[in-house]
Amino acid sequence: MVQEKKVVDQVSGWLTLFDDGSVDRTWTGPPQVKFMSDAVPPHHHFVDGVATSDVITDGGGLKLRIYLPERQEGDLEKLPLLLHFPGGGFCISEADWFMYYAVYTRLARAARVVVVSVYLRRAPEHRLPAACDDGFAALLWLRSVAGGSSHQPWLSDNADFSRVFLIGDSSGGNIVHNVAARAGEEDITPLRIAGAIPIHPGFCRSRRSKSELEQPETPFLTLDMADKFLKLALPVGATKDHPITCPMGEAAPAVEELKLPPYLYCMADQDLMKDTEMEFYEAMKRANKEVELVTSRGVGHSFYLNKIAVDMDPKTAQETDKLFQKIKEFIQNLL
Repeated sequence: MVQEKKVVDQVSGWLTLFDDGSVDRTWTGPPQVKFMSDAVPPHHHFVDGVATSDVITDGGGLKLRIYLPERQEGDLEKLPLLLHFPGGGFCISEADWFMYYAVYTRLARAARVVVVSVYLRRAPEHRLPAACDDGFAALLWLRSVAGGSSHQPWLSDNADFSRVFLIGDSSGGNIVHNVAARAGEEDITPLRIAGAIPIHPGFCRSRRSKSELEQPETPFLTLDMADKFLKLALPVGATKDHPITCPMGEAAPAVEELKLPPYLYCMADQDLMKDTEMEFYEAMKRANKEVELVTSRGVGHSFYLNKIAVDMDPKTAQETDKLFQKIKEFIQNLL
């Protein structure tokens, strides 16, 4: 008789963990929002001005999604390149989820950029630093394409490898900082990181911050999600004070010693992690790093990924427009 596996833990509708170590990421929350985590197949023809393709890197076997905007009059010969790291507490989400497709097709179109989004390994099957290693591996693969040792015509023909921007949502923002810091120690020529855009990064500490206790929870971030995802994602025995989740903490390399590109640092004033995110921003300022702060008002963590709210709520739509405009300006100003 086959023994039925037992549920060990569940995380806010997003993830179920079983006693045999297996994981089910089928959405179990309200069915009307399930579409946001549905996979969008790639389409090599232009749909609403953007084509998409999934590619596997030679050598490492990393999977990436490319968003290519259709050429417009006035475009530069080569477009800036955004290297995107999805969020999800290092435990859920894929580069082809509808919520990312909606955002990054829009950004590719509006900001006139080529986007490369990474299919990251996920915890608990692959604990940190696996996702950060994948982010850095994607950067090194772009270096090989820029140098001609790897072949990817969509990128070679359209992307400006001297204007690469790292961008990531939530835990993807943690990866942005980790990859930027690692790139500062490595010769990545002919690639050049022109800027980094952490959006609502999951920077936190073991002790609860005031904002964690006082700010409203959302479907994109609850205390339960933050606690359980990071417990599953961090190396066994590590706490939230680990350098990946607490880069401003005592265990992390001093920010002053890091070689970092200019940052567009994006926060939301109703984010649970607002206080610890601000702590990192202040560490960057003290270290005299080039960092511009953008704060979205009246909205919470990863609000712009919530397609229902973007479509139905004027405030969310307005703040999303403002955020995307800031990202576009940041990219255009760093020529």
